[in-house]
Amino acid sequence: MIRSILTVSTGTLASRLLGFARDAMVAALLGAGPIADAFLVAFQLVNVIRRLLTEGALNAALIPAWLRIQTTQGAVAAAAFAGRLLGTISVALIVATILIGFAMPLVIALLAPGFVGQPTLQLAVDNARLMLPYLAFAGPVTVMMGLLNAQQRFALTAFSPLLFNIALIAVMTLLLVWRQEPDTAAMAMAATVGIAGLLQLLMLILRKSNGNLAAPLRFSLDGEMRGFFRKALPGMVANSGPQLLIVTGAIIASTTPAAVSWLYFANRLIELPLGIVGTAMGTVLVPALTRAARSDDHAAIAQAEARGLELAIGLTLPATLGLMILSHLIVQFLFEHGAFSSTDTIATANALLWLALGLPAQVLVKALSPAFFAREDTTTPLLATLVGLVIAIIAALVLNTPFGARGIAAAIALAAWSSAIFLIVRSAAAFGFSLDHDARRRLPIIVLSSLAMGGLLWLAAHIALPWTAQAHGLVRASLLGLLIASGLAIYAALLTLSGAVRWAEVRGALKRSPAAG
Repeated sequence: MIRSILTVSTGTLASRLLGFARDAMVAALLGAGPIADAFLVAFQLVNVIRRLLTEGALNAALIPAWLRIQTTQGAVAAAAFAGRLLGTISVALIVATILIGFAMPLVIALLAPGFVGQPTLQLAVDNARLMLPYLAFAGPVTVMMGLLNAQQRFALTAFSPLLFNIALIAVMTLLLVWRQEPDTAAMAMAATVGIAGLLQLLMLILRKSNGNLAAPLRFSLDGEMRGFFRKALPGMVANSGPQLLIVTGAIIASTTPAAVSWLYFANRLIELPLGIVGTAMGTVLVPALTRAARSDDHAAIAQAEARGLELAIGLTLPATLGLMILSHLIVQFLFEHGAFSSTDTIATANALLWLALGLPAQVLVKALSPAFFAREDTTTPLLATLVGLVIAIIAALVLNTPFGARGIAAAIALAAWSSAIFLIVRSAAAFGFSLDHDARRRLPIIVLSSLAMGGLLWLAAHIALPWTAQAHGLVRASLLGLLIASGLAIYAALLTLSGAVRWAEVRGALKRSPAAG
């Protein structure tokens, strides 16, 4: 399992790093004004639907269903089921794309009520319509990725999303060279989103070994398909909790100029550790737990849950502390270029600090939800997401007026913890979630090592940063890299010296894990 998680995490890391480059270019081209707000609201609409389907979301329903059919009825029946699912989702999303295109003014007005009566509304509508073709490609991409994950072939699905960012970066590089006006640049970038979806689909289609995964291809709404969607839709919504929370925040933030942009760029930094850890948890743990649950192997279930929780906390807690301590320097390095001002940096860094408080909770949700999905219970994670959304709306409405974007960020963090606590309580009641001996020994060490690393990092940053306030950008970038590298080295050393991590065991686990290609 560790090898598979590392494969997915590596692909996600590469995608997120390219995403940072993409967002840095967006900030340079559009800044943080009305044009940027319009583009980012439209982009968030497509991005949420993309993540509603991908990044492990469909795995929650597809993998248990596919494995059950393959086990009980054979490979031919499983391929026929996949063919019906692929055809049905593709047709449904094409129809949905057309309908959403016609209704886009209403959709944007609901997503950004602060845009109503402003020129920003039409800009967002135009951008969103240009992006919509991506949704038609997202359906078949999602099903094919889920089928590959069900067979423990994670490499292709982990790295295919890179094409999305590569296409956008290529176009934005040309726009920066040609020095296009922000409104023209936004339209060109929006049109590229659909092309990026096509490239990702072609990459999966052209893999010859995928030919017998879903056949014959046809549209169907028979009882089996209706039953699948009744289980799938709650799980897909539940897995998209972090994206739905940020959209909720953007709806309320749309009444304040540039606040949508500040929240978007701050959340992009949260999505790096969330994507690396959270997506890997959802992609790899669901197949592992499903197989263990079907064989009634309680030891395998407990081990998978414990290792997933250890990885989630061990990778997320230090990332949370690092983002909080280095928030200003990170935002300044990544985004303060071109049209993105120092004022935007301060506002974005403040939002990032509060959003980071909710990061451990969001990863806990990603680590705990697979235990329910593997038992084909998608309702409980959905309820956890809905609880978080209600709290986010109430808290954001209360905090927006006195605190602005940082108040909304705090509301999102509070909502994430509410969802995590809900799942912890329900998992303990439903199947007695417990930690094995190794987890009980290692988790306190992981927490203490993270706190020690955070304290040392804060001290180093507190001493060094004032000396670089007026320094060249290259000096600040070097300092940021040095601080991050030092934090990682300190954390790894503490885990090694305490015995929480034994590298010989890690190497052995990697060798024992099945291939992830």
